[in-house]
Amino acid sequence: MAARLGQAPAGIRSKAKNPPFPYLGGHEKPQLIHRLPAPFIRHLLAEHRAQRLDAFTQLGAALHFYGIALRYAPTPQAKGKIERRHDYWQQRLPPLLAADQITELAPANQLLDQLLDQLLTHANAHETHRELGTTPQAARDQARAEKRSGLRPVPACPGWPFVWSQRTRVRVGDDGKVSVGSQRHPLDAPPRSHVVRCLRPNGDLYYLRHAPEPNTQPQVLLHCPVF
Repeated sequence: MAARLGQAPAGIRSKAKNPPFPYLGGHEKPQLIHRLPAPFIRHLLAEHRAQRLDAFTQLGAALHFYGIALRYAPTPQAKGKIERRHDYWQQRLPPLLAADQITELAPANQLLDQLLDQLLTHANAHETHRELGTTPQAARDQARAEKRSGLRPVPACPGWPFVWSQRTRVRVGDDGKVSVGSQRHPLDAPPRSHVVRCLRPNGDLYYLRHAPEPNTQPQVLLHCPVF
């Protein structure tokens, strides 16, 4: 049984002589408690869960898929530590792009693809972090040695590549095809049905019959490599 205060749909109200909540945290004693039937409660819970999932960002949805919660900075000092790291890269990258006279997004991303690993390796291994008093690499190694690391191995999940992708729901055309760039490709799905388009970070494009589900092998309808 569940109870709530306020109006309920007609036909499901009942007065309670002995309310089930003798203490309501200092609030006034209610004169009426509405008891909702179990099917109605299940409907409300299902609707609430659906609204919560729709409210997720793509990163939030991927983390929720694996039961990972975002941990927000609990203090202004901790938040400042994160923001300083962002500011570090915002100050470093513009001069790097200006040195090569890069002003467009595509060549900028191409250059970063070539140099980002080197920049990260140098920053982590050789530059002392102001708050930590040591390099990030040394701090990570110490955390692992003391078993304080929160990193875990990649799970053996068949949907892993697709969960960590940019997913959109698309409709199959009347011709049984979907658009890929300027071309149309056939796939094994009924016309006017919906499939899931997954764009991987490396540019590979996949079309799935259904969105990834835990411990379920995704049904790949079409794979379009970036090259």
